[in-house]
Amino acid sequence: MDPNQIDKKLQKLENDKVPLFGIMTPQHMVEHLTITVKISYNRLKIPEFELSEKQKFQKTALLESPMEFPIGIKAPGLKAGDLMPLRSSNLDEAKQQLIASIKAYNTYFELDPHATTVHPRFSSLTYEEWEIFHPKHFKHHFKQFGIWE
Repeated sequence: MDPNQIDKKLQKLENDKVPLFGIMTPQHMVEHLTITVKISYNRLKIPEFELSEKQKFQKTALLESPMEFPIGIKAPGLKAGDLMPLRSSNLDEAKQQLIASIKAYNTYFELDPHATTVHPRFSSLTYEEWEIFHPKHFKHHFKQFGIWE
């Protein structure tokens, strides 16, 4: 993932931007992406688990096709209508933490390109799979706030 490209898009994101879909605020969205990136390089660890048949199908559909994230999909572990508490003091700090996390992710896999880490819905993913997942995930949320272009 290119932190410079992500940063360029984030510069278009303002605190008062209203989502085109979903309930996240701009800061919630940025912090959500940061958590996902941290999970992908084991900064936040999730125990490995067996995939159900439904999860296997979803993983294959998302990672092995041009399918985009469906609107309305909920983050694992959250009830409908819930948002995680904000951790950063403001949106700019959250953006900086996301860029720092992307850089750490890149370094992690440069040092160990064969590592696998656990995704909260799809269990163990390789670097190549994360490299498919992250762009789709970022695109979904950046489209949510009209900053994908």
